[in-house]
Amino acid sequence: MEEEAAQDVRASKTKPEKVPADIHPPLDFLFPFLDLRSQFAGIREQIMSAISRLMESQQFILGPEVQSFEAEAASWLESRFAVSCASGSDALLLSLMAWGVGPEDEVIVPPFTFGATAGAVARLGARPVFVDIDAVTYNIDPAQIEGSITPRTRAIIPVHLFGLPADMDPILKTAQRHGLAVVEDAAQAIGARHRGVHVGNLGVLGCFSFFPSKNLGGAGDGGLIATQDAALAEKLRMIRVHGCRKKYQYEILGMNSRLDALQAAILRVKLRHLSAWTRRRQERADRYRVLFAEYGLDDCVTLPVVPEGQVHVYNQFVIRCAKRDPLREFLRSRGVPTEIYYPSPLHLQPAFAYLGYKPDQLPQAESACKEVLALPIYPELRDEQQVAVVEAIADFWGARD
Repeated sequence: MEEEAAQDVRASKTKPEKVPADIHPPLDFLFPFLDLRSQFAGIREQIMSAISRLMESQQFILGPEVQSFEAEAASWLESRFAVSCASGSDALLLSLMAWGVGPEDEVIVPPFTFGATAGAVARLGARPVFVDIDAVTYNIDPAQIEGSITPRTRAIIPVHLFGLPADMDPILKTAQRHGLAVVEDAAQAIGARHRGVHVGNLGVLGCFSFFPSKNLGGAGDGGLIATQDAALAEKLRMIRVHGCRKKYQYEILGMNSRLDALQAAILRVKLRHLSAWTRRRQERADRYRVLFAEYGLDDCVTLPVVPEGQVHVYNQFVIRCAKRDPLREFLRSRGVPTEIYYPSPLHLQPAFAYLGYKPDQLPQAESACKEVLALPIYPELRDEQQVAVVEAIADFWGARD
């Protein structure tokens, strides 16, 4: 899921005025949607030292930086193994390959997510089977999974959307009952916990993204797979290097999906700050809640929920309202940046038209796509910026008249 903000962070060398708002805000925005420059300013010397160390070593492919990062990430996640790869999308793909998913198989996925979740299934010739979401959490609805299982079902991919864990207990019970693998899409949720357990450790495999917009973001693409299974970890290491354990000896079909050592060196620095950054995101979310209450907006918008036993890490702070599009235009006129994750559910996207889904078939996902709006949230977000966001929303609803 790491590319879902690509439109927000890619830069153009020839047309700098089109660099998206969350990196270099246009003049009509008061502040960025995501301020990566401020994050870098606070750790600049550490990052530059790590880059210099790598350049002196000239070991760019796998090697000690990648090995050290994997060990440190596994320790941080409280996972037995962590296998890095080239992207969060590849983490999903490699995980399904390691589990043996292929043509004629089916994998259950939610439709309200980034395209890579279902795309990884389809790329292996398997069939994504979409199950609608819970209207409150936006995560897959566990109660609807059972009815979508067939003799061809091999796995379930719950997405921990926006940093909130899915309701894993019933999902795991259903999977166990039917002998299915649970592959967690935790691309947006590193550090989130379900009943005290890090997401990514609840299923057989857990997939993470290090796209720059993520809570732990690199200086480009990167991904990681967590597992407690030694055999799966070894198979993943083979798949990411063309199916080899020894050079030029291809034991299985694999691909080139290695995490660059440069990314590993940068991520090692950032990992040391992740716990503090996560707490700051949670504090910013709490501050939003206080402000929305102070301005009397509780009946105008729906705020993110945190069910009992869950720890939310707020990769996004997503509100919901029936007048989403007019609200977004009003906020833009006031210089407040926002984003929509996601404007269209996957089952209605052209790439998945061959599956035969129709409008109104998955109503909760379709409704969410019309009503959700992401507000700025990141560790460096300042209180006065949050006040500006909520004041503008209050003015839209006439709450300050």
